[in-house]
Amino acid sequence: QVQLVESGGGLVQAGGSLRLSCAASIGRTFSRYAMGWFRQAPGKEREFVAAISWMGANTYYADSVQGRFTISRDNAKNTVYLQMNSLKPEDTAVYYCAVDLEGRTSATASVYDYWGQGTQVTVSS
Repeated sequence: QVQLVESGGGLVQAGGSLRLSCAASIGRTFSRYAMGWFRQAPGKEREFVAAISWMGANTYYADSVQGRFTISRDNAKNTVYLQMNSLKPEDTAVYYCAVDLEGRTSATASVYDYWGQGTQVTVSS
């Protein structure tokens, strides 16, 4: 059984930073799988934020967060992180982590096999 638990969300002023964590209880070798972060704002569709390959060698970002967000992983801790800097009000959303058991490092939500429950990030202006 796979379980993903996000944490680290909260309320921050524009220009501030937050670091999200996603702890995976995957029952298999976490390091074999690609991980992604997505977000969903009220009234909008879920959108891709960032992805990281199984050993962390490759990362991929949405244009809207490139240069401000950094995805990383610690396979010894079965955890993936999203460091978010220079936050903007438009970054306000529920942030979800997801695992792709095929290791494809994709921006497409349907590729991912399991999802966390989400953590709220609110950026005030």
